[in-house]
Amino acid sequence: MTTDLDRLLLIRHFERALLDLFARGELNGTTHTCLGQEIVPVALAPLLGPDDHIFSNHRGHGHYLARFDDPAGLLAEIMGREGAVCGGVGGSQHILRDKYLSTGIQGESLPVASGVALHLRGSGALACAYIGDGTWGEGSVYESLNLAGLWGLPLLVVVEHNGIAQTTPTELAMSGNIGTRCAAFGVRHIALPTDDISEIRAVLTPLISSVRLGAPLVVEFAVNRLGPHSKGDDTRSGVSSLRDWYRDMSGDPGFAEADGRALELVDSVVRDVKARPLSGWDR
Repeated sequence: MTTDLDRLLLIRHFERALLDLFARGELNGTTHTCLGQEIVPVALAPLLGPDDHIFSNHRGHGHYLARFDDPAGLLAEIMGREGAVCGGVGGSQHILRDKYLSTGIQGESLPVASGVALHLRGSGALACAYIGDGTWGEGSVYESLNLAGLWGLPLLVVVEHNGIAQTTPTELAMSGNIGTRCAAFGVRHIALPTDDISEIRAVLTPLISSVRLGAPLVVEFAVNRLGPHSKGDDTRSGVSSLRDWYRDMSGDPGFAEADGRALELVDSVVRDVKARPLSGWDR
């Protein structure tokens, strides 16, 4: 049986593999890893059903892997190989599959998610949009919150607040805070830590049930982006490292076994996908 720890470590090793492939010149284009933010989509995964629509962003590999057990399809998409989720034309940022959509355009997902939520009203399903703290500089956020509050949309906005928008610290770009901005539109807001999956689910289960009835909600998670903005453009100092994370986690029961399984799985997926021919469009 796949556990939460298995999913967390799958995402962690998948993202590390991407950075390694880029460093070796075996990937083209760009990629934005979610190292340090994996717990958010893993915690939310069982709270979101097959009829719910998920809108991801440029840092969305973890969102996809928490929704679908398909690391090979995602890697094939990123590498432009056969078996790619979108035939190899979407790459790292633009994925479409079964009510799941990711985009590299900052803030684009929220208006689209609001439109889908309008369509879903009364169905019991919801639209969930993942955004970061940097996206609060986009006007589309406020237009969407206004309509969500005004029309009672089943809209769940998940904010992965990692404290930096590309290379700009949040405190240099945001006046006030996210909670008061939500309150201006009559939209509920809750801020949660990301150190206990069970606690996150216990708090969010009744709240998400009310979203389905037309009470929009913004959930803000404090996360730590361990990797660079993209592949090697990290301007920060004093940031917790992957090594620190492993040191902190290595004492958990079953960690070593789960870590070994995830590493073996990702290594196998990388070998398999690299051996595949290019997808049809890129031959």
